[in-house]
Amino acid sequence: MIKIGGTDLLKEFDLDDALSKVGGTIELCACVHSVKQMSGFAFVLLRTARYVIQSVYSEADCSDTLDEVREGCFVKVTAVVKKEERARNGIELTLKSIKIMSKPTEDYPLHVSKRRLGCSLDVNLDNRSVALRNPFERATFKFQEGVAEAFRKFMLDNKFTEIHTPKIVAQGAEGGANIFHLDYFQKNAFLNQSPQFYKQTAVAFFDRVFEIAPVYRAERHATSRHLNEYIGLDFEMGYINDMYDVMNMETAMLRYMMQYLKENYQHEINILGADIPDVGEIPSIKFEDAIALIKGSKAKNKFDLEPEDEIFLCNYAKENYGTEFIFVTNFPSSKPPFYAMNDKDDPRTACKFDLLFRGLEITTGGQRIHDYNEQIEKMKSQGLDPEDFKSYLEVHKYGLPPHGGLGIGLERLVMKLLGQQNIRQASMFPRDLNRLIP
Repeated sequence: MIKIGGTDLLKEFDLDDALSKVGGTIELCACVHSVKQMSGFAFVLLRTARYVIQSVYSEADCSDTLDEVREGCFVKVTAVVKKEERARNGIELTLKSIKIMSKPTEDYPLHVSKRRLGCSLDVNLDNRSVALRNPFERATFKFQEGVAEAFRKFMLDNKFTEIHTPKIVAQGAEGGANIFHLDYFQKNAFLNQSPQFYKQTAVAFFDRVFEIAPVYRAERHATSRHLNEYIGLDFEMGYINDMYDVMNMETAMLRYMMQYLKENYQHEINILGADIPDVGEIPSIKFEDAIALIKGSKAKNKFDLEPEDEIFLCNYAKENYGTEFIFVTNFPSSKPPFYAMNDKDDPRTACKFDLLFRGLEITTGGQRIHDYNEQIEKMKSQGLDPEDFKSYLEVHKYGLPPHGGLGIGLERLVMKLLGQQNIRQASMFPRDLNRLIP
């Protein structure tokens, strides 16, 4: 009989631990990144979950041969740690043994061991299981982990409760034009476009909530900025005075996030050449004033911002305020969803904002309607039948505090932080009009 106590846990390779053992012997499980034969010895690069570690093989030092060791083999090695400034990560391993745990049956279709893959995005995505073994490619998603981790830490530190809301729903939060339909046991159902209804419900009993989860948009877009499934960083907060409380919370969160990334993900930042901005005060401009600014560049839309408008406004913010962020507020009240509160001073506009960063909208948020009768009237004014939203209206009927919140597109934020040209680069397994696998 074997007794399992949950104490003898397998450890992942830790660079700091290895650096502390210079001159000593360590065991390491890794994938062979490349083998470079030299005269009388060989460099064997070992790829761990986060690092590529240089090791040196010689027949005199190692009890095993390299006869069957090649790129893609998963191995367990015993090695002496040596300090080597010229090597990646400042250490080099002298191999004492190298045991093959698993080996591929085919060669890689991509040049994984090169710094960059050097293939088109479509080829990259078609061979995703191999492409992500490239250190540059996978660094994006380690960095993405840091973005989500920083968001979660900030939310928890500021007394937000993490919630998990359903993705199969009876009604869409933002209308039916871009919603996926499902047959749910002979009932009509949908994939959720947003956790909006559930966030608002949870504010009634938790005051402040957040979620990191997928959302779905059935938009027939094939652009560099759209996905049909993406990860939303959402929060909702009660007892606000106005939407500016939400904007202020986001600014503080972004400031925390950028510092957190610099302190904990510098390895990935260096690999990717990422430019992480400092976040100070973020300027805010009303939509009407933004359109007036853009007018000289021929603004095309009187109710929303076009992609070129977002680029224009970000350039304006950088030139005039020295920041790559800008809030746009008070969109026309006919444009935002029915839960957006109209501005009391100017009912033609809604208490709704977008945050633009490096030429792209990364956030949509605002103050929500908390009064039951006001919500009913707003629905009717937009041609909606309140009977279709009975479940959502229950929380209004029994009372809500003044509240607001936002949603951030994780992939969009990562794409802009890393200077990527296509949002699919920031999605591990993207879903778009044409891609359902891998």
